[in-house]
Amino acid sequence: MGRALGRAMATCAPPGVDAVTWVPLARRRKAERGFDQARVLAVAVGRELGVPTRGLLRRRVASGPQAKRDAEARRAAMRGAFVVRDRAAVPGHVLLVDDVLTTGATAAACAEVLLEHGAAQVSLVVAARALLRTGRRAYTHPGPRPGLWLPGDHPR
Repeated sequence: MGRALGRAMATCAPPGVDAVTWVPLARRRKAERGFDQARVLAVAVGRELGVPTRGLLRRRVASGPQAKRDAEARRAAMRGAFVVRDRAAVPGHVLLVDDVLTTGATAAACAEVLLEHGAAQVSLVVAARALLRTGRRAYTHPGPRPGLWLPGDHPR
């Protein structure tokens, strides 16, 4: 499943990526699952793109599950949660891979750290986009597939 999703995700990657990395799980969560799903996807994306996959990030703080938190609580929980493993290893254009995007707080925290440590650009690909259940609109783009594009579509 990881390879198939990774291949599909790679078709959405922008050109000129220097390295692929992933949003790392906390140690405890990885031990519970036995694997890091974002890493599995990143390896598949990197292979498909012919770009090195590197573990550039380390989760410094185990923030716990984000599922029941609102957007502000998610952003607060992610502040300072990630650090770069090796400052010299951060290339110019990093493709960040994650399994699910909800509010974007986790991806934003990762991107901020990568940019602070030398990346000129951070792009993101995810396997799934969660919908908010608050009654508010979850996406800003109108149409039958708001906020979503598939392989072959032009990103909006």
